[in-house]
Amino acid sequence: MTIRVLLADDQALLRSAFRVLVDSEPDMEVVGEASDGAEAVRLAGEERADVVLMDIRMPGTDGLAATRMISADPSLAHVRVVILTTFEVDDYVVRSLRAGASGFLGKGSEPEELLSAIRVAAGGEALLSPAATKGLIARFLAQGGTSDEDQDPARAERLGSLTVREREVLVQVAGGHSNDEIAERLEVSPLTVKTHVNRAMGKLGARDRAQLVVVAYESGLVRPRAE
Repeated sequence: MTIRVLLADDQALLRSAFRVLVDSEPDMEVVGEASDGAEAVRLAGEERADVVLMDIRMPGTDGLAATRMISADPSLAHVRVVILTTFEVDDYVVRSLRAGASGFLGKGSEPEELLSAIRVAAGGEALLSPAATKGLIARFLAQGGTSDEDQDPARAERLGSLTVREREVLVQVAGGHSNDEIAERLEVSPLTVKTHVNRAMGKLGARDRAQLVVVAYESGLVRPRAE
């Protein structure tokens, strides 16, 4: 199955570079380009995008607002947002994760990392971005604070609906471990882990694994460790 990718960036030169890279892969294609967030939201639906590569700073509707709009639209529940950013806007990245983004990458990432992130996002199997990003997300979630619009007390309350095993799996997911790694740690099958992950996402109202990580940290189930 071909992964349908939407590019959202106000710089035409960057969009062109990303298009060449994405279209060079046999399992993915660029289905549209947007220069602002409102256009990205519209095209995500019209072009049936699987993954949106979203810049944060765009004129008009920025990437943060666009991510919220995509996440809130039930008809776009299948769309995964990958934030492309620089280290100077990490606070916005955290807010985007809370709003529904699946993860983020620095614009200076290697081409292979970007292509891998697209595939991972489309598959929904793991937290996006290089391994080092796990620590960044943990630190920013702990230090960035949470505004009223970002908070979802109901999600934290729903932790009580998880079984003991589902909570164990959630802790492992928050640690950035894959299904295979979790299966080995808990001495169960990868299929069993996947079932627990899916049930946890359903109970907590999480779109994907990245959102499970956010819930785990913000609810206090998992505490970030100092690097």
